[in-house]
Amino acid sequence: MPAQSPSSPLSSHSSPPPTRSASRSLALAILCVGQLMVILDGTIVNVALPTIQQSLGFSPSSLAWVVNAYLIPFGGLLLLAGRLGDLLGRKRVFVVGLVVFTIASLLCGVAQDQAVLLAARFLQGAGGAVTSSVTLAMVVTLYPEPKEQAKAIGVYSFVQSAGGTLGLLLGGVLTQAVSWHWIFFVNVPIGAVAAVLAARRLHADGGALRDRGRSTDAVGAVLITAALMLAVYTIVGTADHGFVSLRTGVLGLLTAVLLAVFAVRQAKAADPLLPPRMFRYRNVMGALGAHTLMVAGMFSFSFLSVLYMQKVLGFDEVQTGLGVVPVSLLIGAMSLLVAPRVIGRWGARPVLLVALALIAAGLAILGQVSVHGAYLTDVFPATVPLGIGFGLAMPALAGLAMSGAKAGDSGLASGMFNTMQQVGSSLGLAVLSTLAASRTAALLGHGTSPDSALTDGYQLAFRVGASLVVGAVVVAALVIRRAPAQEPAATPLQPEAARRDREAVGQS
Repeated sequence: MPAQSPSSPLSSHSSPPPTRSASRSLALAILCVGQLMVILDGTIVNVALPTIQQSLGFSPSSLAWVVNAYLIPFGGLLLLAGRLGDLLGRKRVFVVGLVVFTIASLLCGVAQDQAVLLAARFLQGAGGAVTSSVTLAMVVTLYPEPKEQAKAIGVYSFVQSAGGTLGLLLGGVLTQAVSWHWIFFVNVPIGAVAAVLAARRLHADGGALRDRGRSTDAVGAVLITAALMLAVYTIVGTADHGFVSLRTGVLGLLTAVLLAVFAVRQAKAADPLLPPRMFRYRNVMGALGAHTLMVAGMFSFSFLSVLYMQKVLGFDEVQTGLGVVPVSLLIGAMSLLVAPRVIGRWGARPVLLVALALIAAGLAILGQVSVHGAYLTDVFPATVPLGIGFGLAMPALAGLAMSGAKAGDSGLASGMFNTMQQVGSSLGLAVLSTLAASRTAALLGHGTSPDSALTDGYQLAFRVGASLVVGAVVVAALVIRRAPAQEPAATPLQPEAARRDREAVGQS
């Protein structure tokens, strides 16, 4: 029998009595609050980055680690954390993740030097992975019927979009009104209340895979996490040591060795994190490749546009947060209201190609930002195609990835989809921020003014980001095959899979 996904709701448990609507709504609210914290923390830091840099003395290239220290363990541990949910019970894993995330947030808030902040951010990423890995599976099993499930996933998707917008706004307000420390302190009371409610109100499910004698692939998780961390460390270090250097070559070779050992491990392990059969699914691989390149390119906007608005245009934290809100609002509106309709009518592949082209166009517009520019002429025109494109692309990619795999592997495809999003974010941020910092440093060495040097560095990163998304267009066009128009593009897990695991998540 094929291995189940760590985040898949598949299990053989019998269904307990149906839960009351109010109880299920409370359970859904608890799950969404947990996911909101994880999503919020991925964006709330961005607006405060210049203040954190000034306060703790980060260099321009090392500043990316404030974000990467969170993203790398998040992406590397998603599959293992989800597998632990199947083994130990999803409620238990969800509560542990919330507790770890909350404690790490407190440690981030009290950090007074770079090492403490980065270590706490790493712990935060681990807690976020543990929490997020089981949330979607619990939502799906809480609402097993297709119509109710679609509505619940719509709420879940809306919370994700709202979390991005709220993080940007809240980050700016807290940083400007109090201090950057409070962007982390805000998680503490929310996380504590959510953990208590989850422990009391969520149903304690058993470990489905444990009952089947299945095991985790802890070795594989350690290998892939170490490889990803080393890869990002190598890329970030090129800002000081160059892309062609002994140090970069040695670290790159070590990264390749870790990835090769991971590949061998997956081929031989009884229950691998990434079974080799997944690579035979053409649409899954095409969607994952396009998704990784798209997210990598988009991070040039979410990270570097903040720096441009603050360091070149002179925006404060609140103004910066408001400046990127149009993108988040458009993403939410398009993914919830428009994407299901257009994908249902024309199919996911054509919609994806158009959406990726819009994203590339938006980043190309940002590639023309000026040292004497203004928000309405340099930044805002890019927010429209970026928001529309990303809001259409994400549901299309999810539908292609899920429909491209067999029903028994749909949950595993979902776990891979989430993991590659984190991988693309981390590596894209490392490459683009390093390119921008290197270009700026080179120009400063030739006597260019600071504002001009910064702007030129941002231009380069935006253009490379646009090129990455163009690469995503090529991958989507050449690899992905046209799927039926009625594919469940907005639903990351197949309904028939969800119906095979109806253990209740909310208590009656």
